[in-house]
Amino acid sequence: MDTLRALLPARRPTCSADPMTDIFHEIEEDLRRDRLRKLWDRFGVFIIAAAVLLVAGTAGWSGYRYWRQQQAVAASTAFQEAVALSAAGNFTQAEAAFGAIAKDGPAGYRTLALFRGASAAAARDKAAGIAAFDAIAADTRLDPLVRQLAQLRAAMILVDTASLADVTQRVGTLAAGTGPLRHSAREVMALAQFKAGDLAAANKTATEITTDSETPPGVRSRAELVRRLTAGAAAPAEGPAPAASAGGAATQ
Repeated sequence: MDTLRALLPARRPTCSADPMTDIFHEIEEDLRRDRLRKLWDRFGVFIIAAAVLLVAGTAGWSGYRYWRQQQAVAASTAFQEAVALSAAGNFTQAEAAFGAIAKDGPAGYRTLALFRGASAAAARDKAAGIAAFDAIAADTRLDPLVRQLAQLRAAMILVDTASLADVTQRVGTLAAGTGPLRHSAREVMALAQFKAGDLAAANKTATEITTDSETPPGVRSRAELVRRLTAGAAAPAEGPAPAASAGGAATQ
């Protein structure tokens, strides 16, 4: 047994061989604790406040997102119900329902509700629909493109019954411009000019549509039809006038 013990390595002492080293370690730990305590006494309130604000902010943001989601779901349901009323021919009720969404609904549904409400009003009474679209066009809080689209919709309602001046008032600037709605505005102008009997102007507008390389195919084909129907109105400006002058000279 003694021989076996002699072969085993001797155990190292568990305590430090230098008592001074342990003392220094204890002093360092005391100083560290003292510094942390002082820092906590000085900034502990702010740390707690920051943690509370972080938790409250996270909870508030989650609550806000949930609220927005619920608002969107409610607006979607109300919008579908208003669409169903309009499809069933209940235009007065549909107009009121769309108006409520446009007033209190989320931003994404407001513009849609404005236009669908104005369309419901137009289905009930054209004058009311034109007034509704004119009101949208006059609302400076809306995006300019939205307002221009409302002008175009009002002109499309007016083209069959109103004067050329009324149509021009709403889409004349759009038709003369370079914006994305110019093609549809020119088409409405050409139709209004044709109905007003100004065939030369209708031919000119239809020609502008067909020569614009960015004109959509559907608009181009309809404009080409107007251009052909009014082709005779454009001819006198080029040919017959000199012939009449020559005839006058021969008479003399």
